[in-house]
Amino acid sequence: MKAERDKLKRLQRLERVRAIAKQTVATEAARAESTYTQLMQLAQRTGQLAADYAARTDITDGAALRDMNRFAAGLQGIRAATQADATRAQAIADKRQQELAIAERRRAAVEDRATAQARQMAARQSYAALAGAMQGAKRRDSRG
Repeated sequence: MKAERDKLKRLQRLERVRAIAKQTVATEAARAESTYTQLMQLAQRTGQLAADYAARTDITDGAALRDMNRFAAGLQGIRAATQADATRAQAIADKRQQELAIAERRRAAVEDRATAQARQMAARQSYAALAGAMQGAKRRDSRG
């Protein structure tokens, strides 16, 4: 019986460790999702800025037009780089979500094993108590 209790305690400890690991992965996944969202918003804002500058009609001479076009092209370059960063961040966020699902499955598997072990121990204890009561009843009947 002590071996069964020790096994149950080990399983419960393992479940706590897996729950902590899952929480760590969940934090990393949330951070990755946040980074992705921020980069997407930045890319959208930069693209909008570039479009707004390209649509300006208050240019007075060729030099101002050239400067504005260079500035808008620079903004488009920044937007493209930020979009590429966002794509990489999305891949990282997706990977973290997969890791989170794996961590949850591992935790749940240990929880199931611990629950099964606890049930098995309870069933044995119940059986032992019932068998002891039946033995006591038989002894009383044989004396009477």
